[in-house]
Amino acid sequence: MKWVKRIMLIIISLGFLYTGLVLFLIFSGTKDQPTSTPDTVLILGAQVKGSSKDNAYPSTVLKERLDASIPYLKEHPNATAIVCGGQGSDEPDSEANVMAEYLRANGISQEQILSEDTSTRTKENIQNAQKKQALGNTVIVTSDFHLYRSKLLAKRLGISEISGLPAVSKSSAKFKTYAREVIALGYGLLFDH
Repeated sequence: MKWVKRIMLIIISLGFLYTGLVLFLIFSGTKDQPTSTPDTVLILGAQVKGSSKDNAYPSTVLKERLDASIPYLKEHPNATAIVCGGQGSDEPDSEANVMAEYLRANGISQEQILSEDTSTRTKENIQNAQKKQALGNTVIVTSDFHLYRSKLLAKRLGISEISGLPAVSKSSAKFKTYAREVIALGYGLLFDH
């Protein structure tokens, strides 16, 4: 019976160690600072709400990302904003369309915006954006808890000049999103190459 307890203790200890390490990496991404010379600002999508295409609007998480990007895009009008995200089965419009509309409504010119509206996950966001144009010095805008993994994937996809603009997460589902990211980052570290 003692060996069963020892094995359980080892498994629990490894679980705590893993969670601590991954949370450290996630929190390190929340402190990132964007470059002052961006070529591309890559804004990653999140869920879109609404009952039809005419009244589609960004979820709280997506609005946080867009609101973080707007002042930065106004400071850097020569940088191209690529809005990323396809349309999920539960969404009235593509994330990219809703994001582009939100940016235009908040003073970002259409000439500064490129849409990537086919991707369904972070890695695809970055890969499909690379097909739109050469990204150059790239700033990724995403939720603070999601930034470390996003930059990791971008580096693995060959983007060497990469920095992040973290959108501070104020969502009531903060615990759930961090817990989900602990699992997603673990998967990304091991398998998302």
